[in-house]
Amino acid sequence: MNPRVLDWDGCINVRDLGGIPTRSGTLTRRGSVVRSDTPARLTPAGWTSLYDYGIRTIITLSTLGHEEKELYFTSPFSDIEVLMVAIEDLSDKDFLYKWAASDLWCTPLYYKDALSRWPKRHAAVISEIANAGEGGVLIHCKRGNDRTGIITLLLLSLVGVPAEEIIAEYELSPDPERDEILAREHTSTGEALMDALEGLDVHKYLLSGGASQKDLDLIRKRLLE
Repeated sequence: MNPRVLDWDGCINVRDLGGIPTRSGTLTRRGSVVRSDTPARLTPAGWTSLYDYGIRTIITLSTLGHEEKELYFTSPFSDIEVLMVAIEDLSDKDFLYKWAASDLWCTPLYYKDALSRWPKRHAAVISEIANAGEGGVLIHCKRGNDRTGIITLLLLSLVGVPAEEIIAEYELSPDPERDEILAREHTSTGEALMDALEGLDVHKYLLSGGASQKDLDLIRKRLLE
């Protein structure tokens, strides 16, 4: 069992983003940022595991114009702050027809296009993580795969995690249907993620989206040992 994979009863896709090597030789910090599928699935025991792990901020990654009842929940702990940030927008008809109306929306093939459309939305999440209070931050969407995957890609790239480690992290979320779709499109998870990362200066990208230099410094302080 990968020590980064967490067992929170009710959720099936929970991982700590700590313990990942960076180009500088340091590791990302454990307990700082966790990714998951929706906490709406947690049992009381699962919520206790989340709380005992130190999570005090939960950021729900939603899609504007896409109603998902699975993203709504109430934390049983009053000192956990719950935020919702829309990182996609289905009023963008081109995106709707190109990706959301197809089965390609559940693959990283759409990442590069999403990044080009919504730097402000992505930067807003990074700023929320940077300025979260004490304790760990949980980022999640419905499955914990792709909206969560985009923000994870930005976070890890920002702190110097190499592309091959970002790909390996993403691949810990198994999805046979995704793999079949990518094979049909004559590509793979690794190739799609490399395409999203190619030429992406994450520091400049997030600044252009409205994150401050202080936000980016705080992310590095939060995520790096």
